[in-house]
Amino acid sequence: MVNAVKLSAACRWDEAIGAVEEYVRIAKQEIEHAKEAVGLCEILYKQPEKDDVYYKRVQAAKKLGLTIDTIRNWEMNGLLTVKRKENGYRIYDSNDMNRLKIIRTLRCANYSLSAILRMLNRLESGMNKSENDILSILNTPEDEEDIISVCDRLMDSLEKAIKNAYEVIMLLKEIKQMKI
Repeated sequence: MVNAVKLSAACRWDEAIGAVEEYVRIAKQEIEHAKEAVGLCEILYKQPEKDDVYYKRVQAAKKLGLTIDTIRNWEMNGLLTVKRKENGYRIYDSNDMNRLKIIRTLRCANYSLSAILRMLNRLESGMNKSENDILSILNTPEDEEDIISVCDRLMDSLEKAIKNAYEVIMLLKEIKQMKI
């Protein structure tokens, strides 16, 4: 959008319109990625892997393509509670690995940690686990939440951005017609 504004200021109307159209394409793609992530989470949550393999944090990070610091951050933010062996080492079982996959998938789709935590807590409380519920939970912050970011209303924000972009395109076309 910044590029579209710069192009508009230079009276390069067609290029500005093209930049806004590209913005719309990217926003729509983000919506699809978010929906895909929710679908994957639904599958992972309903059908967790069952094995007796345990991983240390380093092994879990490597297997999932994450950094140790990322996993540590998610633990500190309450997204994951990890069990420990007698020697104090953290161990991650198949349920923990699935939970990490869900978190990773949603973070890649730009959901905030608070939205993910809200969803995980609600699902753990035993509510219906359909995709619409997951999507609704992720995109609807609760009234008592202290900090709400754009990513806590990701779908609404993207849909509003698309609507606004279409309005910008209409305005640019009107201005272009006046200048000709």
